[in-house]
Formats: sequence, structure tokens, C-alpha cells
Amino acid sequence: MQEIIDFLSQPMAVKIIRLLLWLFVIVISISFLRKLLKRRIDDVTVRYKAQKGVEIIGYVLIVLLLLISFTLESVKDYTIIIGLFTAGITFTLQELILSIAGSFYIFFVRVYKPGDRIEINGIKGDVIDIDSVYTTIMEMGEWVSSDNYSGRIVKISNAFVFKGPIKNYSMDFPFVWDELNVFITYGSDVELAKKIVLETANAQLSDYVKGSKTKWSAMVERYYIEDAKIDPTVAVRLTDNWVELNLRYITDYKRRRMTKHELFETIEQSISQTNGKVKLASATLQLLQIPELDVNLKK
Repeated sequence: MQEIIDFLSQPMAVKIIRLLLWLFVIVISISFLRKLLKRRIDDVTVRYKAQKGVEIIGYVLIVLLLLISFTLESVKDYTIIIGLFTAGITFTLQELILSIAGSFYIFFVRVYKPGDRIEINGIKGDVIDIDSVYTTIMEMGEWVSSDNYSGRIVKISNAFVFKGPIKNYSMDFPFVWDELNVFITYGSDVELAKKIVLETANAQLSDYVKGSKTKWSAMVERYYIEDAKIDPTVAVRLTDNWVELNLRYITDYKRRRMTKHELFETIEQSISQTNGKVKLASATLQLLQIPELDVNLKK
């Protein structure tokens, strides 16, 4: 007991206890302010940003407190010990330190934000939360086809923003180019088929084309990128089995699957009304009928 009292009476021990108390106060204050903001702010977006702002301010205060504490005059004699201790902590917690640095990088550089659709470290999905260590994603794909949720929530370390490419589907330009192939038989009216495909695309994608042209103009002004054709286009390719019509178009990144379904459905209905002028092709094997044989046998 006396040894504990003697230890606590030392100036160094007093400063460490004081530092721990301040850290405890800051952590409790962050938690209290987050709960207060959750009750007072109804708008989800504003509430989320306010809570994250409180967290960042709290972490800055903790870092400043640690810097001030370890640069006091009375600690100068322990610089070697503190240096070795800091080096050990840095090596042990390098992933955690990178994750915290990554969170600052994400917020200040605007790599992505909640609501964006991204692909990082081979995982694709919508960002639903970003904290000081992890980015939480509602996963898409895997065993589920196209851009559908798999139902799994994935947490990815923020350190990955420094380790590889990040594909953002919605930042600056919330549209994607997609393609659709229509196969018709040889002998079909190719020009009529092209007209059907283009008219269908223009009718169903007019809203996307108008919105995307404005966004794309802003992209061309901001980045070093050449101008691109936004309107739907059709390219024809001849194969061994059929004539391929390749439709290239632009659509909202969240409606890629549904847009392709609606285009296919309308194009199929329009082709069926051409009275055989345009026929859809398929990889089928057609057996020709054997001609009748008239055999006379003489006795």
C-alpha cells in the first residue's frame, strides 16, 4: 500500500493520471454530444455529418492532449523511453493508425461519402457508414447476379484507401455506360431493326441523356478528359450465325439492371410486330425434313 502511495505521489504518476482523466472526459463528451445530436436533429444527412464532425474534433483534441503531455519539461529525461515506446506502439498499431489517417483522408479529400456506390478491395456495394476505423458497405453481387444486394454488411478498413484503386460509381458523374446486344437472323431487315432499337433507347432514356449531358459537361471542364457521345448508338457486327446489333447507352448507376430489362422487353415487342421483317436469332440446330422417296420394287 505504501509503495502505491509513493508511486502516486511522484510527479510523473500524477501527470499520467491527469492525462487519463482528460482522455476519459473527452471520450464521454463525444458520446454525450453524439446522443444529443441524434435526439435534436431530424434530418439524417445533417445529423450524420454533425456526429462525424464531433468525432473528428474529439480525436484532434486527444492528439493535441497527447502532444502537450509528452512535451512537458519534466518528461525530457524520459525521451529515449518515450521514443522506444512510441516506436513500438506505432509498429504494433500501424494498421489502426493507417485506418484513422484514412478516415481523415476520406472526409477531407472526398474520396467517397455515405450513399455512394463503390468498389474497393474487390468488394462492391453502397456505403452506409464511415467511422474512424472502418467503412461499412451493403454488399452487392457475389452469388446474386447484376447490381443486387447480397444482404451481407461488410466492414472494410479505411487503410485500404492508401493501398489500391477505389471505383466510385456516383461521384461527380452518377451515370454509367452499358451495352445491350440484339441478335437477328440473316435476311432480316437490318435498317428496320436498327431503327427499332434506337427509337426504343431514345424514348426510354431521354431523361438520363439530358441529365447526363449537364454532368458530363462539368466533368470535361473539371478534368483532363475528352468529350464523349452521350446519346444512344448502335453498331452492327456480322457473325457466323446472326447479325449482332450492339446498343450502347447511358443510364443511372442504380437502375442499370432495370433499364436493360425495360429495353429488352420493348424491343422484343416491337420486333414481334414487324410481321416477320425482323426475326430474332438464337443458337439452335434446325433439322431439315428428309424428302419423300418413291421406291418401286420389281419382282
